[in-house]
Amino acid sequence: MKKIILLFAFALCTISTYAQTEEELKSLKATKMDSIAQIQGRANAIQAQIDALPGWKKGAFGTIGANLSSFDKWYSQGSPNVNSGNIGVTLNGFANLKREKYFWRNNLNVNLQWVKFDDRDDATDDDSFQEATDVFNIQSLYGYKLSEKFAVSTLGEYRTTILNNFNDPGYLDLGVGATWTPLDNLVVVIHPLNYNFVFSSGDDIFESSLGAKIVADYTRQIGAINFKSNLSTFQSYKSSNLSNFTWINSFGYTLWKNIGVGFEFGLRGNHQEAVNFAATQDPTGTFDFDNVDNDLQSYWLLGLNYKF
Repeated sequence: MKKIILLFAFALCTISTYAQTEEELKSLKATKMDSIAQIQGRANAIQAQIDALPGWKKGAFGTIGANLSSFDKWYSQGSPNVNSGNIGVTLNGFANLKREKYFWRNNLNVNLQWVKFDDRDDATDDDSFQEATDVFNIQSLYGYKLSEKFAVSTLGEYRTTILNNFNDPGYLDLGVGATWTPLDNLVVVIHPLNYNFVFSSGDDIFESSLGAKIVADYTRQIGAINFKSNLSTFQSYKSSNLSNFTWINSFGYTLWKNIGVGFEFGLRGNHQEAVNFAATQDPTGTFDFDNVDNDLQSYWLLGLNYKF
């Protein structure tokens, strides 16, 4: 009986010691986590001071997404023998110059995707990778400071596709106006005098015009997170059918040695492109701005991310 009592008491002491040790370790871990947060806060403050210094600031991050598959005699689906795949690449880069009296900001966004669906039982289908998403956008903004927050500025922006139908259409915006920088990472451009040059073989649909250009760009790095949002709009003075906008948002989270997870999505509204697409799909039809809806365009990509 004494042996049983001693064994029971020993077990209680062991459990109590383990519980006490676990609580002590959890408390120690919480203290260390608080210390890490404080160190990260000081590091972020120093980085903010570095970002505020004059001179060139350059950076880039991109996302690669891929999905490849092959099915052989998989009878539960409509096409049992299929090779399929999706490959996408995005790149976001910037090169910004900051001086006491002026600034020069340059941004680049590229998004390319290819898709493949090869039905091995259909000898007539296309077994190659075909272009899916095709985005190329470059901006260059120069401003002469009137104060720390306001500047007179000029902007050049070019948008097109590069895998297919390069510069058909292509858009070149050139304009002057003002730039507001309420935050170090936020730039708002308002150019009431802007000309939107449109290059295209479909001259009966696409048309250049004078209008207003509004751009809002927010680029931020917080620890392991990279974030960029760019909204570019053109409002034509001639007709709302000639107006357009593009809004691209990119995220990157670094997990290990500049490698992480990335996500990008984009929205676009362009009535000229909608009419041109309808005319391309049915060359025998008659299409114009009145009988073709200006549907919202969109894309997204999720995959591995690399920070340069």
